[in-house]
Amino acid sequence: MPYLYRAPGPQAHPVPKDARTTHSSGQNFEQLRQECLQRGTLFEDADFPASNSSLFYSERPQVPFVWKRPGEIVKNPEFILGGATRTDICQGELGDCWLLAAIASLTLNQKALARVIPQDQSFGPGYAGIFHFQFWQHSEWLDVVIDDRLPTFRDRLVFLHSADHNEFWSALLEKAYAKLNGSYEALKGGSAIEAMEDFTGGVAETFQMKEAPENFYEILEKALKRGSLLGCFIDTGSAAESEARTPFGLIKGHAYSVTGIDQVNFRGQRIELIRVRNPWGQVEWNGSWSDSSPEWRSVGPAEQKRLCHTALDDGEFWMAFKDFKAHFDKVEICNLTPDALEEDAVHKWEVTVHQGSWVRGSTAGGCRNFLDTFWTNPQIKLSLTEKDEGQEECSFLVALMQKDRRKLKRFGANVLTIGYAIYECPDKDEHLNKDFFRYHASRARSKTFINLREVSDRFKLPPGEYILIPSTFEPHQEADFCLRIFSEKKAITRDMDGNVDIDLPEPPKPTPPDQETEEELRFRALFEQVAGEDMEVTAEELEYVLNAVLRKKKDIKFKKLSLISCKNIISLMDTSGNGKLEFDEFKVFWDKLKQWINLFLRFDADKSGTMSTYELRTALKAAGFQLSSHLLQLIVLRYADEELQMDFDDFLNCLVRLENASRVFQALSTKNKEFIHLTINEFIHLTMNI
Repeated sequence: MPYLYRAPGPQAHPVPKDARTTHSSGQNFEQLRQECLQRGTLFEDADFPASNSSLFYSERPQVPFVWKRPGEIVKNPEFILGGATRTDICQGELGDCWLLAAIASLTLNQKALARVIPQDQSFGPGYAGIFHFQFWQHSEWLDVVIDDRLPTFRDRLVFLHSADHNEFWSALLEKAYAKLNGSYEALKGGSAIEAMEDFTGGVAETFQMKEAPENFYEILEKALKRGSLLGCFIDTGSAAESEARTPFGLIKGHAYSVTGIDQVNFRGQRIELIRVRNPWGQVEWNGSWSDSSPEWRSVGPAEQKRLCHTALDDGEFWMAFKDFKAHFDKVEICNLTPDALEEDAVHKWEVTVHQGSWVRGSTAGGCRNFLDTFWTNPQIKLSLTEKDEGQEECSFLVALMQKDRRKLKRFGANVLTIGYAIYECPDKDEHLNKDFFRYHASRARSKTFINLREVSDRFKLPPGEYILIPSTFEPHQEADFCLRIFSEKKAITRDMDGNVDIDLPEPPKPTPPDQETEEELRFRALFEQVAGEDMEVTAEELEYVLNAVLRKKKDIKFKKLSLISCKNIISLMDTSGNGKLEFDEFKVFWDKLKQWINLFLRFDADKSGTMSTYELRTALKAAGFQLSSHLLQLIVLRYADEELQMDFDDFLNCLVRLENASRVFQALSTKNKEFIHLTINEFIHLTMNI
């Protein structure tokens, strides 16, 4: 279920105690530190050991790394020396320039920086070899604890380091982020906006230079004033171009930070400038307004000082805004609130968060190109109830994020291509089926399906009810996701797949012997032959009877009913409790079985004797079971084969157990309402052992 919280415009950052403890011991940073101080030992983090497993998962270090604490590298280590600034960030031997660009941007926002780097730690009094950092992950803040052992070679830090060798906050921050994602290697390659969101919980926006609005300079200026984090990037035409240097000193396929924007008087004209930083700490733009360019000779010392202009090769440089637009391809902005940068007003925002999953065989339907499965994706109902002030429409922003793909890289997972579509909702309060999408076009959708961690876009739609469908581009691809919906006015959202609705008719009474049909008379004869005088069959005998009868039916294709299915049938139908099935009980079940056979045949489209699990939701609904996506996913995992098909025996077994669990729940809740503290969803989960 989604949860709703009020998100005022520029909101105060939560204090560190709000972050969830993540260490496997269950202890928080202060408890672990005090334990070490009492023992007189330095903290060693068993969750992220000083070993190769924390460094790489697909390779071995090319040189022997030695893990050392800062006090073993320098005489007087400092956590932060003279404030945490962007010049403290120099890239090491790891391809994580995207992370470094985000850290450099983070240092420009002191409130956000203080949230990520709690100030209750140092190498002074209370030092115990333990540090902690806080990151936003999928709508919650996590407190990540590490020890201060860092990989070195010849007494130098191998990865991120400060320009001042006595300062270690940036190296320890990189280690904590590596732990969050499973290893240092997991940090190779990425987009700066990913880390910017993890540092702030903000909302991402991407601008392509070719499509940038006319007031793009004002947009960037406003973003920096609001404390947004900004990065920029030059696209590559091929892998061979990655980190290739242009004639102007810029690096292709490399993440830069935007650290300032201003104007300067130059020969009677106001020139728009922008300041950019290379996380390498060197290699700079060499065109107009670069560190040593002749343009600066026409700018007075006071103006140069105001702009913090220096001629150092420190990786940071100014350039004319027109050159910036000509040489860079993309700008990424992480806004701390969803307020549009094109507007001056700051608003209050409502935000709802949905956590969900795409599971192969049940809810991983792919995009609308795959009509047969698209409808099986998770569906979220969005009710826009109030118009914007003075407007006829409702503004909202949708941000869809796939979870933990970086952490799962070691297991071969890649970032999936994701997006979403928004449809006007019909007057139905249920999961929409295939036919709806066959005949209705989307009202809005994400600009593109793209292989980024998050896809976000702004929309304006009239008040009304809509269905939002997040999906991967291709079907059958599995991932967990976090969907955030920001709205200027209150919007109500509901997961259409979270409810369980069981609508089972009362079992019919058996027909009297003198009114039995010809089919029932044949069954009676077969029953007498197998069961004997007591006219009761065991599970083994029932297996023989059902297979003997069903083999004669030409319309259904199956191997045989299993003994376990027959045991479940007896469990469902046995009213006497003797573990056997009487003939009258069998007659009632046979009527039910015929309905289920017809149901199975409807969804066995190719008459192969199997049905696709993507049709299971509809088939179960027709049988009286409307299940939550979670239950459906578990059923598919239990009963489907590798080809996502279910044969008749598994389908029957599933229906029998569902009905059995549902009837037991109904009976118990009727007898003693206070006795049952579980929902029908939880009860079925427990009793079906899935």
